[in-house]
Amino acid sequence: MHFTEELRQATEHSWELSLKHPFVLGIVQGDLPLEKFKYYILQDIYYLKHYGKVHALAAAQADDFSHTALLAKKAQLTAQAELTVHEEHAKILNITEDEMENFRPAPTAYAYTSHLYRATLSGSFAQTIAAMLPCYWLYADIGKTYEHATPKEPIYQKWIETYASEWFQSSTQEQIDLLNHIVATASVAEKEKIKEQFVIAKEYELAFWEMAYQEEKWLSEQTPVVQP
Repeated sequence: MHFTEELRQATEHSWELSLKHPFVLGIVQGDLPLEKFKYYILQDIYYLKHYGKVHALAAAQADDFSHTALLAKKAQLTAQAELTVHEEHAKILNITEDEMENFRPAPTAYAYTSHLYRATLSGSFAQTIAAMLPCYWLYADIGKTYEHATPKEPIYQKWIETYASEWFQSSTQEQIDLLNHIVATASVAEKEKIKEQFVIAKEYELAFWEMAYQEEKWLSEQTPVVQP
């Protein structure tokens, strides 16, 4: 059994909850309110900015230059994806420059990106790759699971098609293969640390859906100011 298969089994319950989360099903069925999707896109743009930087940091961690080249390329593609998302969705969802300039990440988005940086700055190359992998793998799985869905909302149809695409499926498999390759000589103790990074990141993926579905706010934004 490949190491990544063990990781997948370790997150089985979280994975199923992610695939069937109301936010995801709302996209698949086409009835998710566009305001919730707009909220998600703004949070995702923030996430992708940092995800791209984590790719670049991982590239610097790699001992094998072929891995450095692969991750540097993915960092560039992630940055390009962030710009494309911004340009394509800003018009459709009426995202204004003011909203972008005054954007504040939700607690979960901030915590998830912080986890990625922690994995990168305090762990090994393999731990970084493990922390990054759930984002690739879950979205690829959602794409394949729902590739035949036909939501009436065009933006949702395109979202599904993006992650079901051969390009994204191939890119995900590259990351899976990379992790399996670099853990081949890892100790049992190191593998446990790698697994922990993956499991935590996968929990944040599930939390990201819930964050978007509930349009999560910081506690101070939910609590009214009490006048003296």
